[in-house]
Parts: sequence; C-alpha cells; structure tokens
Amino acid sequence: MRSALILVAAVAVAAPDFDREVRPLIEKRCVACHGPKNAMHGLRLDTVEGALRGGESGVPAIIPGKSAESLLIRYVAGQDKEIVMPPAGPRLTTAEVDLLRAWIDGERARPKVEVRKGADHWSFQPVRKPEPPPVRRSGWVRNPIDAFVLAKLEARGWEPSPAGTPGQLLRRAHLDLTGLPPSLAEQDAFARDPDLGRLVADLLGRASYGERWGRHWLDLVRYAESNGYERDGHKPEAHKYRDYVIRVFNQDKPFDRFIAEQLAGDELDEVTAETLIATGYYRLGPWDDEPADPAEDRFDQLDDLVSTTSQVFLGLTLGCARCHNHKFDPLTAQDYYSMVAVFNGLERPRRGRTELTLPVGNTSEIARERERDRLLQTHAAVAAVQAAGVGSPGAEVLAEIAAIKSRQPDLPRGYFLHEPHGKTPVTNLLVRGKASRPGPEVPPAVPAVLVREQPVFPTEGTRTSMRRLALARWLASRDNPLTARVIVNRVWQFHFGEGLVRTPSDFGTLGQPPTHPELLDWLASWFVENGWSFKKLHQLILESNTWRMSKQSREPQATEDPENRLLWRFPYRRLEAEAIRDSMLVVSGRLNPRMYGPSMFPEVPEAALEGSSDPDKIWKMSDEAERSRRTVYAFLKRSLIVPMLEVLDLCDTARTSAQRLTTSVAPQALTLFNGDFVNAQARYFAARLRREAGDDPARQVELAYRLAVARPPTQAERARMIRFLGQQSLEQMTRVILNLNEFVYPD
Repeated sequence: MRSALILVAAVAVAAPDFDREVRPLIEKRCVACHGPKNAMHGLRLDTVEGALRGGESGVPAIIPGKSAESLLIRYVAGQDKEIVMPPAGPRLTTAEVDLLRAWIDGERARPKVEVRKGADHWSFQPVRKPEPPPVRRSGWVRNPIDAFVLAKLEARGWEPSPAGTPGQLLRRAHLDLTGLPPSLAEQDAFARDPDLGRLVADLLGRASYGERWGRHWLDLVRYAESNGYERDGHKPEAHKYRDYVIRVFNQDKPFDRFIAEQLAGDELDEVTAETLIATGYYRLGPWDDEPADPAEDRFDQLDDLVSTTSQVFLGLTLGCARCHNHKFDPLTAQDYYSMVAVFNGLERPRRGRTELTLPVGNTSEIARERERDRLLQTHAAVAAVQAAGVGSPGAEVLAEIAAIKSRQPDLPRGYFLHEPHGKTPVTNLLVRGKASRPGPEVPPAVPAVLVREQPVFPTEGTRTSMRRLALARWLASRDNPLTARVIVNRVWQFHFGEGLVRTPSDFGTLGQPPTHPELLDWLASWFVENGWSFKKLHQLILESNTWRMSKQSREPQATEDPENRLLWRFPYRRLEAEAIRDSMLVVSGRLNPRMYGPSMFPEVPEAALEGSSDPDKIWKMSDEAERSRRTVYAFLKRSLIVPMLEVLDLCDTARTSAQRLTTSVAPQALTLFNGDFVNAQARYFAARLRREAGDDPARQVELAYRLAVARPPTQAERARMIRFLGQQSLEQMTRVILNLNEFVYPD
C-alpha cells in the first residue's frame, strides 16, 4: 500500500513561542471565524497544523520560513486589495504583524504529519498480477479472461450465455474492429472456414482498423478542427494529427511510445515530423482568440491541458483542484499547479488573432530552414534598400533569393504548441484559481498520492524545459498505478460498451469500483508485459469466450443483474454515428476508401445554415465522391456539427469525452428515415440490387439482407418484403432495410 503520510515541516530554529505568544493573538482576532466551531472556507488558525494545511483554496496560510509569501501576512498586513483580515474591528498593529512574521520565519520546529484522506483507495495502490482463479467449468475457459469472469458467475450459481452464431460473431468482429460490415465474399469465406482467430488477425491488419479505433482516441483528446467561441476559427493543418492517430493504431505503435510522442514529441532524442505533429494533442481544445482577460485565459488554456491529461491518462479529475483542494480525492491545489508547471512553457504560435503553423521535420531540417529564412531576410532587406534608392532591387539580389528558395523549399507545416525557450516561467499556486491572485511558487511534480518519490524534473533544457518528457516517462512507468489500468479499461469499454470500471475517466473515490478488480489488474499487467500493444490486447479479448457470448437473456440473471455487471451475456449496444453512416455507404456501394488528407465537408441541410450570419461561407460542401469518404474524415466544426452526427450522439468536442451517450429520441428516427443522406443511399442501394440481382424480387430481397445485416432473410421476412415490393418501389424497401434495428446494432 502506498504511504498516505506527507511531511510538512522539519528543522527547529528559534522563533516566538506559538502557545505563549502567538496563540493569544490568534484567539483574540482570528479564531471566531477560523476556529473549531466555524472554520470559514475550511481554514483553521487555532493550530499550527491548520495554518500549514490551509483552507479550501489549497494554499497554506503560512509557509514556514517565508513570511513574505504567506497568505496570513498578506491579508493581515493589508497587502491584498480584495481581502483584508480581520474583516471587522481594528486592524492588527505593526507590532502584532511583526510578531506573526517572526513566528512564521522561525516556525520549523514541529514536524507535522498529515494523513491524506482517501490515499488508501484501490486505484492508488500498485498494480498486482493475480493468478486466474480456479473454476468448475474449466472447458469454457479459453484464456484467463474467462476464468476471472466465470469465477464470479459460478459464485452465484450462474452459467454464461451460450456463444453467438458464426454469422453473429462475423458481423460483430467486423464492426467492432473496423466499423464496416462484412462483404458477401467475406461472409462466404467465413462460412467455409469459421476460424475467428484468423478473422481477427486479418481485420487488425486492415487500414480500416486504424480509422475505427483512431476515432475512439479522438473522442478522448477533444479533437475538432475549429476553435469554438464566437468566431470559431479554423485550426490549420489539424487534420494531420487525426491522420497521425490513425497511423499509430494501424502500426500498433506501443502505447508508452504513443504517450511520449503526444506529450513530448519535441523533447525526444530523435525529433521527427511525426513526433512534432503528435504534440498537436495540446492544441486541439477550444481557444478564445479575443479573451476579455488574457491572463485568466492563459490559465484557462493550461487548465485544459491539465484536466485533459489527468483524465485521459490517469483517470483522475485533477482539474477540480484548480480553485481549492479536491473535495473528494486526495488531490490538492498544490498537485494541480505542480502539473501546470509541467506545461507552463508551452506557447501558441500566433500573430494577434491569427493562428500560425510551424515547420515539421527533424531537428537538422528545421535548423536549416531557420538559417535559410535568416538569409532570405538579409537579402530581402538589401532588396528593400535598393528599391528605395533606385526604384527596383538589383537583379543579382533577386536571383540569389530565387536560388535560395529553389535549393531549399519550405518544409511541411503542422499545428501544435511549442516551447520557444528552454527556461520555463515560474508557476505560482493561484488563490481561488484567479490569475490576479498569485500565491506561493510551486515546482513541477505529479500528484503526491501516486508516488513514493517524485520523478526528476529538469530545471531547464537546451531546446525546451524537458519537463513534459519526464512526465511522459513517469506516466508509462511501472511505478504509476493508473495509466495501464485506465487504458485497458478503455479498450474493454469499446468492446463491451461498459468498462470494468464504469466511470472510465474517474478512477477516484467518487468513481465506480471495478466489477472485476482482479481481471483489471491482470489485464493491466499483461498489457505492459506484452509491449503496450493494442493489437495483442484486442486479440486476447476477442479470443475469449466472454466476448463470444450471445446476447441471450436468461433468469435469474436478468432480474438480479439487469445491468450485466457480472458479464453473464454479451451486452446490447448501438453503433456510433460514424459506423452507421459508413455502413450505409458500404451497403449502397458508394464508399470512397481514400484515406488521410484534408477533411471533407458532408451534406448539411440549408435550414441548419440559415442561423449563421454568413451561410454562404460557413460550410463549403464537398462534391459527392469526397463526401462519400469515411466519417472520420468529416470536418468537425465546433459551432456547426453535422446534424446527422449530432442527433446520433456524436461526442462533445469541447472537452475530453470518455463515453458517448446513447439516446433514443424522435429526431433520430426522422433523420434515418427522411434525411437526405439516407434517402440518397437508399437510391444507390436499390440501383446496386438491380445491377447485381436483376429484376427478380426474391433475389433482390435475399441480396439486400445479406449486404445489410450479413444474413439471409427468414421465410417470413422474405414473404413480407416481396409483398411490400408489390405495392412500393425498391427504393422504399431499401430505405426500410437501412432503418432496421438490426442494421444499427453489431448483432
């Protein structure tokens, strides 16, 4: 168990005696508001411990040896315009203030130990790899996952649901790993050889896997291509970060390396264009290009980085400690601002309200471009002088400028923050989170409850502060109890709809405990031992009988565990908006498989544009071929989400999104039955049926079901649809099939 004890003060020096000299003054002037009965704002001054701990703001009232930085002196000496203490009665005399100063400057006598409430919480303890438990039905166990799940079922006297049919598992695997339904050829091949392990390996090797799983990561890192706020300006080159993420998943880049590139791609030993683009992670959030209070806005931007990073990688709501110590978790304002100190050197390249991009390449390439730009500036200055003197620059100067540009063209550009200086600004703990009220200086550090000893953060570096690299290495270290647990829980969630911890970005005391804690720790250990490989983790999960179960309900499980916390069946879950739209494009035969590059602009109804002050410019719809690309390549504008995606529960792009809502509302039915996109795909679907099945209604119905839901129709469905075609057009039938519940569920 990690120690919950934190040493606050140590060495003894001469100082005014607290009990004999200081306490009488505090009891006379402070204890009425800050004593055991009231303790306003959580602050007690009747004990040294209370003064050292501070109140709700997380700022100590006294800093031993530093009276000039102590809030108590700041307030009683009238140094703060907003807060003067005591609030009523006469002010403290100069002699009284000097007494407090002398006490604080000498108060190092008493070692104080504070117990952080909640430090014994399960998620703050080291990861252990338990042995899979013994089970009676050992034949059901394909790998350790099954043993952990089955043991809990057997403890209740329950049995798991039977396996899904080969057809169900085929469609489930395709949509799970690639977000696309299986083709006719793939259905026929699996019918001949229903080897699910071989199928999973094949799907993991496809480019569509990265498009599917990259989108999950983009939800977490609040990806969008505009800034939000009033002008909602475009983020230039932001799509390159999206393409980087897709490639990461397809390459099966180890997760520890993925962390390092995103948090510190410019601080690695080998900097490349790819690692610089990866740091676009920091710049994806909303940005106000005309803030009312620039100083406050600067800390709002840093708050976005701290809050996002702590939730995504640690599963902690550290952002709650910006204005005061966390109300529920053992996280302090000191912890929060120590993380701010890690990111405080980052700056946004811009010129006024215009965002700028930066060159991407390796270190030597960027250095050469900078030298080239210096030469060009020199020649341009000479040309300007010549033009001012004789009316036009000399031919030799113009020729040299052209030659320099020809020898070394511009590097590609990227969208990311940067540290232009190796020395990071001083970071202060802000009282009540206000930039106008700086408190004591804080060094870079990670939350104290998670470590026995803080990682080493450099004081300064040559190119950057190198602090973010230290953070990235700690995040992926075995000493960190959270990172591996959090990411394997996310992967589990995307396969099963719910994580083993059902609050995937809150592993704190208010989060839900894991339904299978031993399985969570076993998976976290296994993941690290197997090179932080996502693809190996997918194979492990899909190899299990737990994933292969059907959705069949049974009693008493359905009554006693309606939320399926013990995993007695495979869960029902609707496809996300992207998978629904992409499936329609596949079935209609119109999917454009082109990958990467600038985003496309899908169809948006005119009514959705009418509220804009500039409807002709806000959305330039792409041509139909471009619009038929996968939805992951759709432009995401924060002030104008494509209505079809929004109504089908696209995530909130303003902040990290760990889990999408799944709603059932009338506009979804209207969109899927009457929307322009769906009706267009229904027409293309009908045209495909005529091409491939001819004019025979029975063959058309058979082909339609196989394409849409990867199975032939039942006799009743076939008869019903043939009767329907006797009264309605083929286009109406295909529209009905695209609206089947079965179409928007994996199986």
